[in-house]
Amino acid sequence: MSGQKKRKTSFAEILDNARDDGAKRMACKVPEWAGVEGLSFPTSLCTEQCSSSATAWYKAGLAERIMGRAGNIADLTGGLGVDSWAFSHVAARVLHNEMNRALHDAVKSNFAILGRTNIDTACAVLESGTLGTILDGFTPDLLFIDPARRNSSGRKVFLLEDCSPDILGLMDELTGTCGDILVKISPMADITMVARRLGSLLKEVHVTGSGGECKELLLWLHKGNTDPYTVTVAECLEGHDSRTMTFSPSEKAAAQATFLNGIEDIRDKYLFEPGSTLSKSGCHNLLSGRYGMSKLGRFTHLYICSQVPDEIRPFGKVRRVMESSPLGNSSIRDTGRRYPRCEVTARNIPMTSEALRTKMGVASGSGAHIYGVTVDLEDGKSGRYLIVTGC
Repeated sequence: MSGQKKRKTSFAEILDNARDDGAKRMACKVPEWAGVEGLSFPTSLCTEQCSSSATAWYKAGLAERIMGRAGNIADLTGGLGVDSWAFSHVAARVLHNEMNRALHDAVKSNFAILGRTNIDTACAVLESGTLGTILDGFTPDLLFIDPARRNSSGRKVFLLEDCSPDILGLMDELTGTCGDILVKISPMADITMVARRLGSLLKEVHVTGSGGECKELLLWLHKGNTDPYTVTVAECLEGHDSRTMTFSPSEKAAAQATFLNGIEDIRDKYLFEPGSTLSKSGCHNLLSGRYGMSKLGRFTHLYICSQVPDEIRPFGKVRRVMESSPLGNSSIRDTGRRYPRCEVTARNIPMTSEALRTKMGVASGSGAHIYGVTVDLEDGKSGRYLIVTGC
C-alpha cells in the first residue's frame, strides 16, 4: 500500500544479522568450523581480523618446525583463536590470551565445543611487566604475537613500534622468557626496514598468501641467532597444503635480470605474471636469474619463457602469448576491435589499466588478456607494446 510506513529494523534484528554475517564470513575463512553448532562470534571486527584456516595451518607447521611436536605455545594476542586452534593440533599445550573479556569468554566456549582440550586461556593486556602474570606458570617453547595494526583513532599503522603491543619495547622481556618468538605483522610492512629494526634476532621472514592475495608477514625471531635471515614466499592452498620458495637477501641483491633479444619471437611462449605474495617479496630479478625467464623490462615485472617452471606456477598466472604489436593509437583501436571482450592490464606505461581499457573500447570478459607494457631489450633499446595473451 502506498504511503505505508516502512517497518523499522529492531536492534535485536540488527544483532542477528551481524551474527549471520559473521558466521558466513567464518564459513569462508575457516570451513572446518562451518558445520559446528553453538560457536560464538561476538563482533564483526573479530571475524574480519582473524586468520583463515589456510594461513593458520601454515603457521602451525612453521611452529612445529621451530619447537618440535611436544612443545608449548603461548598465543599472547589471541583474538578469535583460529591460530591457537591450529597450534593445538601440533603442540602439547597452548595458552590463548585475549584482553577483551567478552571475546575471551566466547573463544573459551568455542574451544570446548571444538573439543580442543589442550588449550588454556587467559584474559590480560600484554604490556611491560604483565608477561609473567599472563603465563602464570605456563612454560612456553614458542611465543606467538599478532600486534593490533590500528592506532587509537582506528587508522592502520605499519611500523612495529606503532602497533599494539610494541614488541620492540617488550623485546627484552620476551626474549628473557623464551628463545623463540613468532610475530605476525601487516603484509604492507617493509621487509628491509623490519629487518633493520630487529637486527640479528631475525632468523626467517615468511610472506604468506592464499587465494591470490598476500595475507601476512611472519617473523621468526631466535635469541642467539647468528645467521643472515632468509625470506620464504608461501602460497597456502586448501587444507594443510602449501607451496614455498626461499631465498636470501644476498642472493636477491646479486641476481641479474636477463631481457629479450627481440619482441618478435615471443609468440606461443608464455607470460608469467607474479601474484601479490611473490611480488611483495621483491625478488624480481631473482625470478629471471634463478629460473632463466626473460624479464620484459627493468620496471616491468612480467616474464617471458618457453616453459614456466612448476616450482613457481602456484605464485602467479601463466598465459600463452598470442601476438604483440607496438603500442600506438592505431594498434590500440585495432586490437580493441578484434578482442571486444577481454581483460586489460597496463604496466610501466604512462596510462592506467582503466584508461587503456577505455581507449581500446573493450568490455571485461574471460577471453584474452591484453597487456600494455614497456619492454627493455638486451641491446639497450626499449619500446612500448601491446601483448595479447590467452589461457
